Amino acid sequence: MICRRILLKRVWNNGRRWLVPSSSLSPVPTTADYKLHFSTHIMAAFSFPQNNQFTLKIPYMENICKFSSNAVADLHTNGIVDVPLAQTGEGIAECELLKWFIQEGDEVEEFQPLCEVQSDKATIEITSRYKGRVAQVLHVPGSIVKVGETLLKMAVEDTQVPLVTLSNLEKEKQPDTKSNKDFTGGVLSTPAVRNLAKEHGININDVQGSGKDGRVLKEDVLKYATQEGIIKDTLVTATADLGQLLHREKSSLLESAQVSGHYEDTIVPLRGFQRTMVKTMSMAAKVPHFHYVEEIDCDALRELKASFQTNNLEPGIKFTFLPVLIKSLSMALSKYPMVNSCFNEESVEVILRGSHNIGIAMATPNGLVVPNIKNVQSLSILEITKELSRLQQLSLDNKLSPADISGGTITLSNIGAIGGKFGAPIVNLPEVAIIAMGRIQKLPRVADDGDVYSASIMTVNIGADHRVLDGATVARFCNEWKRFIEKPELLMLHMK
Repeated sequence: MICRRILLKRVWNNGRRWLVPSSSLSPVPTTADYKLHFSTHIMAAFSFPQNNQFTLKIPYMENICKFSSNAVADLHTNGIVDVPLAQTGEGIAECELLKWFIQEGDEVEEFQPLCEVQSDKATIEITSRYKGRVAQVLHVPGSIVKVGETLLKMAVEDTQVPLVTLSNLEKEKQPDTKSNKDFTGGVLSTPAVRNLAKEHGININDVQGSGKDGRVLKEDVLKYATQEGIIKDTLVTATADLGQLLHREKSSLLESAQVSGHYEDTIVPLRGFQRTMVKTMSMAAKVPHFHYVEEIDCDALRELKASFQTNNLEPGIKFTFLPVLIKSLSMALSKYPMVNSCFNEESVEVILRGSHNIGIAMATPNGLVVPNIKNVQSLSILEITKELSRLQQLSLDNKLSPADISGGTITLSNIGAIGGKFGAPIVNLPEVAIIAMGRIQKLPRVADDGDVYSASIMTVNIGADHRVLDGATVARFCNEWKRFIEKPELLMLHMK
């Protein structure tokens, strides 16, 4: 508003334009960025010099607005910047910090990995936006960090830092060198110096640094400890005595517990994919389920697998039953698309999915994950085998991407690979069906003529969302899938 009133009272001239109610013209800025400056001078200057710079000076506004052509959301003064946890995916509100690749005092290059975090969808590396030195690490592995929360603080060069203070302001207000409290992002010091301060019970922010740029040195900490009358030996002795006392008490309690047959409980926090399973299964438990159980003869499947292995010309490829089961499942879904759908509870609509993105439940050291193979309807059995191998390796390495996990349309849970012949699975929302497959085992069967023979039997259990699917639809779908498994030559007749 002040600018508007000033501009209305002046006439524009060609070339450079200045509007000055009092005092002389301000000098032309020499920097190349567009900047909005404020100073305490009683003047308002508005100019467009030949180098396309823009300068505006307004009285009484020096602490109200500060702009530059760069983003300053994560900036602190004195070259210390906050490095926040960025948005790692849509709908992600927090992540678990798995590990650090750096430590305090390390020099960091731009785009260098800083840490590894895990959301409920994937494991992601966070890289540095700056080149500089790690000033302070704010979280330890295992911590839950919210999106936007600061992970660490970095000391960066001035050339990387967007300009947030004015040249005039810098001249008029010199930084206070008496105390390091003005370092809002934390003081500059090495991890060894910080540990020394902790040993003496000293808040390092209270120590005046004598090093370059106010860096706190070892001598500064020792000098401060002497001045404050802090005696390290006394503290160490008292701490040691207290530690010995606590150790004796703990040992006594443990001995008593062992004698009485009682042992201490261990609390294990759920993190990563296990934390996700808590949320998804809690929601899925509210869905009305029904289960359909069937037995499938896999003798022909065994012969097909043996033939694949014998004629395998692909190095590093190991054939299993699962790729054929996945492909035959896709063939059955083509005839019964309602099983390959998802349910929108808010609009009470069913979306028939065009792609067969078949998820495979995998047990890993980090919890249960369900990556999915995209567009199975257009893949060959060999291509499915390769993609399945890729996803299994990524899940073991905890390197699955959000794209690998999202977008599934139906899930297979191969519990038979671990053990057991029967399970009652719960749907993986918003999908409407999930199939648990037991182990294949030799069992006696009776033929139509009364002869008893041995067959390779696999028990499958289909869990379905009863809001969308009914028993008859699931039964017909299962019969179609069973037909392709028991007679895999039919796959060749229908595959495109």
